[in-house]
Amino acid sequence: MTGAPLFENVTLIGIGLIGSSLSHAMRKHGLAGAITVATRRQETLDRAIELGLCTKGTLDFSAAVKDADLVIICTPMGAYKDIGTEIAPHLKAGAIVTDVGSVKFPVFQTLAPTLPDHVHLVPGHPVAGTEYSGPDAGFAALFEKRWTLLTPAEGTDADAIQKVTTLWERCGAMVEVMDAAHHDQVLAITSHLPHLIAYTIVGTATDLGEDLQKEVIKFSASGFRDFTRIAASDPTMWRDIFLTNREAVLDVLGRFDEDLTELKRAIRRGDGEKLFKHFSRTRTIRRGVIDADQA
Repeated sequence: MTGAPLFENVTLIGIGLIGSSLSHAMRKHGLAGAITVATRRQETLDRAIELGLCTKGTLDFSAAVKDADLVIICTPMGAYKDIGTEIAPHLKAGAIVTDVGSVKFPVFQTLAPTLPDHVHLVPGHPVAGTEYSGPDAGFAALFEKRWTLLTPAEGTDADAIQKVTTLWERCGAMVEVMDAAHHDQVLAITSHLPHLIAYTIVGTATDLGEDLQKEVIKFSASGFRDFTRIAASDPTMWRDIFLTNREAVLDVLGRFDEDLTELKRAIRRGDGEKLFKHFSRTRTIRRGVIDADQA
């Protein structure tokens, strides 16, 4: 890609699946003049440098952001407050700060209060991923034809929002701007509850007797295999997601529990008609996902 990069200096704080995929995509599409990677662990930083994911790398978050036009926080959400406090005095005027966390309203409670008035906060969430993590997991095509949701506060600089939008679009994503609280309600249904169910089902399997557990693994059908893939996701990240979005998750979990009770009652009573109606109704959701090219 020719022409000037969208951002001269980009800093990635954290270099797991999303951070490394962003590095690949930004370099592929010429979106950053230079990419700095900052991590807490030396071995992670060494691997990022070895993979060519950055122009330079550092363990010093303050030094990492001092020249950055764009700072992307790619860490578990539990670290946001400490990161914000550490980098805030060193952010230059006009810098844009964004993130890739799966819960958005808490960003305004943890990260936002730490940042100075002369920077622009544009929270983001790429709805994309795999069960793999770490700097080796990333690939440039991760975001292609996937949604990235931005949740800037009212009054956020329009140019900053547009630049972050353009970044994601050039990485192949579809972008939508929405209210942070609404985002968290939607994702509680589409992402957080399915992960909680997957962790629970696979956890149940691990508590079975050894012989039965071996047969569960040996004869796993596609549905169970899908659950094991989801349940292999990064435990630190998902711990933080459930704790930061607890109200929305508990609300959806309550509704799910009510629906599950109805299905248990139908099975107990042998009510085939009710089961058939429920299963038929839910097939339309799957068709909608396929039609939206999100399968």
